[in-house]
Amino acid sequence: MTLAEEFKSRNFSIYGQWTGVLCIFLCFALGIANIFHFNLLIIFSVICLVCAFIIIFIEIPLLLRICPTSPAFDGFIRRFETNYMRAAIYAVMSVIQWISISVAASSLIAAAVLLLIAALFYLAAGVKGQAFQGSKTLGGQGVAQMII
Repeated sequence: MTLAEEFKSRNFSIYGQWTGVLCIFLCFALGIANIFHFNLLIIFSVICLVCAFIIIFIEIPLLLRICPTSPAFDGFIRRFETNYMRAAIYAVMSVIQWISISVAASSLIAAAVLLLIAALFYLAAGVKGQAFQGSKTLGGQGVAQMII
């Protein structure tokens, strides 16, 4: 299935996964850009950076096979294999970034919005009863097994 066919499938988990990939880049960039503030915003910047690395392993399952990680970390990441669990983790990450507004208005709001959109896509997939479908482009459904 090509990328275009994946998007045409109308499976909201595919949309959530690709929004998650955008979140990786946005959280990483905004985490670094806002880390130079000398107030409490630095805490939210560091959290945003950590979120970016967590999302990398959640959304690109191939990395769990090729990166040396601990069994505890693998177990933590594997908790987010369903649409509802992914919606929950994205919602929590989004709420944390929304709270950053109480410290100072910053570009971290963009990360909060995109994380919320990803959470809503995964929630929509869960509500519609769609099974989680990982993108083959990102290492889901068969790609990781081809490496072994």
